[in-house]
Order: sequence, then C-alpha cells, then structure tokens
Amino acid sequence: MLLHVTHETRYDYTPPVETAQHLAHLKPRTTASQRLVSHTLSIMPTPAQCHEQLDLYGNTRAFFALDSTHNELVVTAESVVETSDPVLATCIARMLPWEEVRERFRYSKGSRFDPASDFVFPSPYVPRHDDFTAYARLSFAPGRPTFDVAMDLTHRIYRDFEYDAGSTEINTPAVEALAQRQGVCQDFAHIMIACFRTMGLPARYVSGYLLTQPPPGQKRLIGADASHAWVSVYLPAADGPGDWVDFDPTNGRQPGQDYVTLAIGRDYSDVSPMRGVLHGGARHTLDVGVTVQPLEEMQAYLPGMALAPGLSSQSQGQSQGMSQSQGQSGMLPPVPLQSQS
Repeated sequence: MLLHVTHETRYDYTPPVETAQHLAHLKPRTTASQRLVSHTLSIMPTPAQCHEQLDLYGNTRAFFALDSTHNELVVTAESVVETSDPVLATCIARMLPWEEVRERFRYSKGSRFDPASDFVFPSPYVPRHDDFTAYARLSFAPGRPTFDVAMDLTHRIYRDFEYDAGSTEINTPAVEALAQRQGVCQDFAHIMIACFRTMGLPARYVSGYLLTQPPPGQKRLIGADASHAWVSVYLPAADGPGDWVDFDPTNGRQPGQDYVTLAIGRDYSDVSPMRGVLHGGARHTLDVGVTVQPLEEMQAYLPGMALAPGLSSQSQGQSQGMSQSQGQSGMLPPVPLQSQS
C-alpha cells in the first residue's frame, strides 16, 4: 500500500515571538514493513537554520531556528510511504514464557547486554506504580508466552477503556487514565507499556498514523485525521536477540499495512511531533491537521476533496486512532526547505 501523509502544525502567537528553536519528529522511519518513498518538510516563515540528525533510537529529527519576529509558525510535513503487513521474525521464540523473558533482563554479573534493556526502566510518562501491576496480573498468567500476554492485554485495554478525547490532556498521568478507565491512544499506550515494565519486560512507545475511512457515501475530509500511538513489545529468540512486535490497544489489534510508523521511544516525551524554546509569544493557539490517504486516491480525487471544518487540538476526528494531534481546515502555502527520499 502506498500512503500519502500530510501533517500540518500551525501556531499563532500573542505577542509575537522574537526568536525560537524547534525540534520536530515528522519524518517516517524505514522498517522491515515500511519504506519511505519521499519526504518534504516545509516551514513558514523561512528559518535561519534547518538540519536533520538521528536521535538515540534511530528516529530522524529536524532542528530549525527562527531569528526574526513572527506571529505565526506553519510546519508542514508531506510523506509518501510504502507499507506492507508486518511478518513475525523467524528468530522469535513465540512460545517462550514471559517469566523467562523477564529473567533475561535481570541484571547479573557477566550477562550479555541487550539493547532492549533501555525499555525496561521507568520514564517520564511511564512511572512505576502498584496499580499497573494489579491491572497487568490478569494477563500475566504463569507460564504464558509473552506474545499471548501482549495480545491479551491489548484486548483487555480495548474492552475496559473508553476512548474520550476530552477526558485527558497531554500531561495527564497514565495512572490517572488507568483509574478513570478513559483516555486517548497516548494514554492507552502508556498504560500498556507501564504494565509490561512493572512486570520486568521491555516495551516501547510508537508514534505514527492510521489510515481511517470516511463514512459511507462521504468524501474524505482534509485535515480530519490525527496522529496515533501504539506499543511495541520485545520478543527474544530462544538464545539471543529477538525482535519487536507491535500491538494497538486503542483498536484491539495488531498494526497492519494501514499504519505508518513515525518514531519510537520510551514514551511520548521522546517522540513529540513538535517542541521548542521561544523568546516571546506568551500566549498561543495550536491547530494540527493530519490527512492519511492512499496515494492513488489523492492523485485521482484531490480536486474534489472536501475540507474539514476547523478542529482544535482537543477535537476528535474520524476514528479512534488519535491522541497527539487533531485536525484543522485549509493549509497555508509553505516555503519548501528540503526534500529527501
């Protein structure tokens, strides 16, 4: 499947910003089931500096600096990605009990280091808490294979929690979302990760996009989609390194070719789409618009596609797969800075 993704972020500042520096995670990764065909990042106003680099986890992040006064900032990332259904790596010991996997990540002198160990420890959005242990135990039955544990926990979160875009904020603690049994996909991903880590197993946060379908008989709305988040669980080989396998607790399934992976990290704090340091701009409004569509659909129907009405950063789009950003209408003409493929 060839998917075209447009992710537009717009800030309006009062008073104007005098200078600013920003980091953006907006370039999709290349993985075993995903190939980045093209990517363009456009920024308005034109920054004084802009360059890319890889972070600790292999994500591409863009740094850009603005040294002139501005009262708005528009950042638009356009990507074409070729996706396929993920295939479980042959090296994975799928029937390995979760207790044995846990033992591999207990520290012992002379033991072999596994890079997945980075994802066993607490992180800013995923702290240790007894409530996560209590919720996890029903899935972590004695002797149960780790893959089956992950699938069961995925289904339980899907059944037990209500998707409610207004119930949490970006900084709502995961333990609070657990207690109220409500949240968005960022919350559900953090809860599932916390359950695994509290039981001694590695799990990581995945940010990206999910192809949604408009209601029957209606056209796709530009800007009505949103960023999505899910979980990657580490499954080792019988003797040696294994591989990561993805699970989506928001939708109760494993990701397929309708998902686009953007970045991975310990939690949301590692992969937020945009962050920055500003001089000025004490108040701001934020609008984010995301459109995910098959490339052939965009090429054939773009002239007749509808625009979504303006959606704030707390609005809900067309599906459950959303948490980090929501839609908005229209798009300002950006100034292209770089294009890589």
